[in-house]
Amino acid sequence: MKNLSVGLLLGFIALLSCARADSTQQAPQQRPPPAQRDSRVFKDRIRPYWFANNTRFWYRNDLPHGAREFVMVDVQRGIRQQAFDHPKLTAALARETGREYRANQLPFDTIEFVGDGTAIRFTVDDVVWQCDLNSYQLAKQEPTSTATESADRDRDSRATSSRRRNRGQQQQGDSPRSPDGQWTAFVRDHNVFVRANDNSGREIQLSRDGREGLSYGHLSWSPSSRALVAFRIEPGDRKEVYLIESSPQGGGRAKLHSRPYALPGDKFPTYEVNVFDIAGTNHIKPEVDRFEHEWLRPELHWSRDNQRFAYQQVDRGHQRLRVIEVDITTGKVRNLVDERSNTFIWTVHTENLGLNPITWLEQTDELIHASECSGWRHLYLVDTTAGTVKNPITRGEWVVRGIDLIDETNRVVWFHASGVYPDQDPYFIHYGRVNFDGSNLVFLTDGNGTHSIQYSPDRQYIIDSYSRVDQPPIHELRRVHDGKLVCKLEEADITQLEATGWKLPIVFVAKGRDGTTDIWGIICPPKELDPNSKYPIIEDIYAGPQSAYVPKSFSPVMRYESLTQLGFVVVKIDGMGTAHRSKAFHDVCWHNLKDAGLPDRILWIKAAAAKYPYMDISRVGVYGNSAGGQNAAAAVLFHPEFYKAAVASCGCHDNRMDKASWNEQWMGYPVGPHYAENSNIENARLLRGHLFLVVGEMDDNVPPESTYRFVDALIKANKDFDLLVIPGGGHGPGGEYGARRRNDFFVRHLLGVNPPNRNAQSAAQPQPSQ
Repeated sequence: MKNLSVGLLLGFIALLSCARADSTQQAPQQRPPPAQRDSRVFKDRIRPYWFANNTRFWYRNDLPHGAREFVMVDVQRGIRQQAFDHPKLTAALARETGREYRANQLPFDTIEFVGDGTAIRFTVDDVVWQCDLNSYQLAKQEPTSTATESADRDRDSRATSSRRRNRGQQQQGDSPRSPDGQWTAFVRDHNVFVRANDNSGREIQLSRDGREGLSYGHLSWSPSSRALVAFRIEPGDRKEVYLIESSPQGGGRAKLHSRPYALPGDKFPTYEVNVFDIAGTNHIKPEVDRFEHEWLRPELHWSRDNQRFAYQQVDRGHQRLRVIEVDITTGKVRNLVDERSNTFIWTVHTENLGLNPITWLEQTDELIHASECSGWRHLYLVDTTAGTVKNPITRGEWVVRGIDLIDETNRVVWFHASGVYPDQDPYFIHYGRVNFDGSNLVFLTDGNGTHSIQYSPDRQYIIDSYSRVDQPPIHELRRVHDGKLVCKLEEADITQLEATGWKLPIVFVAKGRDGTTDIWGIICPPKELDPNSKYPIIEDIYAGPQSAYVPKSFSPVMRYESLTQLGFVVVKIDGMGTAHRSKAFHDVCWHNLKDAGLPDRILWIKAAAAKYPYMDISRVGVYGNSAGGQNAAAAVLFHPEFYKAAVASCGCHDNRMDKASWNEQWMGYPVGPHYAENSNIENARLLRGHLFLVVGEMDDNVPPESTYRFVDALIKANKDFDLLVIPGGGHGPGGEYGARRRNDFFVRHLLGVNPPNRNAQSAAQPQPSQ
């Protein structure tokens, strides 16, 4: 760093870090999963305990210096107050025990309201006390297990509510025994048989066209036991990938590992639908084409009269999605849903979407179709009797991110979405509900942040908690019927955290390549920032189209500390081609993964540097893992005028060499010249910046040969680069050692300083094998 002394810089380098309840009170309902906590952050979450009549709840606040308070909220009056008189209870407890206590440090963690809520129970030193809240008289009580039992009931209730099953929808795997128990279906010699479950053991052969290489499987009964559905399957290639474990535990020879792994263009299993009428032993071949499918066979959904079943089919290449219905008597078929796209329909790797394309309703002949056909991801109600869309359920320039509950009785969908408030970050999660016919759309949250909610047991109120990366959590009580604020509950206190030198990231937004679209990201300045100095910039990149990656909620973790304490500015950006925006925004990735939103990222960094002049755009580095490894390497291949150094770990450097499911989703099928055009390997000759490649030899996600072949191409192009192979390493950047090597690489090439010579230091204890 030109304006930073070498001595101070080496000082930075030396700091391098690598990477109980009764009828009155109910247990907590629908608690969000615990997040990472920090003892210097207070009131960052609320764990409510609701009364049985749902008119009140209490919670505990943990406060600085060991203090705590118990809070009661009257939801009908919108009053938040202490759950009891803390000084009076403290005095009563001191009289009974002969010990002194502080009113803000009562010696119990939880309370239990009993009777009509005029008394509480709590435990101190294994003694159960009951306190009358009118007189503040204490009485000893016998221990009770009702709290544990209530918590168990609550947990069981939550588990049950989360296991929503669609009517007539069969789980994956064969169901050989008929629902009426009379028959068992099985495959013998590639054909389908049924055996009577009576004393006769009579067997009937239902199919005769099965053979080696075209065998029957995946048997499913109709709920009426009248029909049996089976797929005749032609196997796919099932080609293998290989891993060499050079340094196995215990030593000895290297080990060769192999497993089936489908690559783009490989032959997938082909499925042919067949229906067997058990009563007449008829074999019906529906009038539907065979289809290729790499993962799991389609689930079957049966009509209420058991005369038809339907299944979801995605054509290879992900440009057509259908729900195909089959009449088991005639074999005739029709499409209940038939969606086509000139680019892609997002149907796999939807882990970060939280939304299935098709959701069947149980009480009616309808389904809900999630689609981006309007240019934004919305919900549509489909009449499966007519095979037509009845109406959009949601609409607008925002995207549905998930369905939380479907109330079929009242015909209401509860969902969460992003982009609903134009003056907020378009990635912020908000919660809403809407009628099946699209009427009465109500958003339950509106605070400027990303939200998580907890419903009251009767679903009439929510505790809304929201935050941003630059705003600690705020908690509010809101009504469900209109989304209005009842009262503010808490705002997190991070005073102690800030006293340590911890800093909030900077949220920054700039226009993308089209000059109109907002691109969002964060900036983490150097830990010891001199605004008059210039600092190199490092981008943490991951542009996989299956999600968006810039953090949106508050975290007490000091982001990128090992780099910012060395004097780097670290940024993270979501460019075009990533998810959760408009379809057009997402479509930038189609046949175009090498783009990685890099044109948007470059403009964003330049705009950020214009606002924060301490950012030095003449020294920009980038690093990433997996798809991020592909993106980081692409930065110095296709944009070397801007990115000067890249660390790429476990990269998918050629999309023809990575899993078919992910790559065909975004790059399409068949494999064409565009795959080569997007390949880092094919473009190795373009390297102009500094490149450091890292790969784990046991990577079971992206095959390591993707990196090895990139190395081969770089050598053939006579390029200079660094390579780190982690023996036994998996799909990651190499642990602490890899993080140290990454940081040293950027110190050398962006700061222009040689890091310490570790080989000249005293011998360290050997590290355990990774």
